[in-house]
Amino acid sequence: MSRGDFSPRQFISDSTSRSAPLHLRAPAKINWFLKIVGKRDDGFHNIISLMQCVNLYDSLVIEHADSVDIVTDPDIPLHDNIVYKTVNILKKHTHCTKGARIQLKKKIPVSAGLGGGSSDAAYALSGLNKLWGLQLSNAELNAIGAETGSDVPFFLNGPSALVEGRGEKVNPLKIQSSIMLLLVKPPSAVSTAWAYTSFDTFHTDKLTKKPFDIKLFCQALNRKDYASLGKMLDNDLEEVVAERYPVIREIRQKLTGSGAVISGMSGSGSTVFGVFENKDKAAASANTMKPNWSCVVETLV
Repeated sequence: MSRGDFSPRQFISDSTSRSAPLHLRAPAKINWFLKIVGKRDDGFHNIISLMQCVNLYDSLVIEHADSVDIVTDPDIPLHDNIVYKTVNILKKHTHCTKGARIQLKKKIPVSAGLGGGSSDAAYALSGLNKLWGLQLSNAELNAIGAETGSDVPFFLNGPSALVEGRGEKVNPLKIQSSIMLLLVKPPSAVSTAWAYTSFDTFHTDKLTKKPFDIKLFCQALNRKDYASLGKMLDNDLEEVVAERYPVIREIRQKLTGSGAVISGMSGSGSTVFGVFENKDKAAASANTMKPNWSCVVETLV
């Protein structure tokens, strides 16, 4: 899959019938690195992160309806449902009075640092844009998505991108090599808001933007130069998250001990990813990770 072909539209079924439902697959992501460079006046943080989608998907079916109806599996209360929030923000911006029925089936764990909710929001946004004939531009979708969640603009522009600011600055990157990963999530669910607040508590000094060679990082990914990648992997949230949830360090050690060439925490956790040379080695490692949830995936390119 080439970067130029990637967008939420790619995962919408090619149907010309106005009454036919739209079928979408919303992918998860990992953060190869995540650096926090400052606190914003709006209470959020400025970050620099290289995000890349993986072939683990939630599925959405969107169809015309008289009102807005969101059906999720598992059941998610409406006040916590980012897809419901997305629909309301879109209707507010466009003054659209149409309805839709959205069925969401989750495979991406929640509160896991894999961006499942933001991906669902991005694909719902793109799907409704098509279903309702709104003809919003990508820039307009990005602006609305940024209101919904910090990672939403990335999923509108993936599968790989350098993300800056709160998440609204997305610079798509061309990564050519797909890499085999094992995702491992312990039962612990980590609140993103808590993780950033805890980071602030432990880092009271003013943060400064550190120089980082993204071109070198992408070259290492393309060459599968794991020695270089291991030196560059860095997640500023991992220290504080692992302090409260030591199981994250334990999983990283188990991954390395079972064949991972490198490992790291994705986003605000609690998912840890291990990089493997092939699928068989990743699958063998997965057998050692019980009772934690695990899944063998590949990065999307």
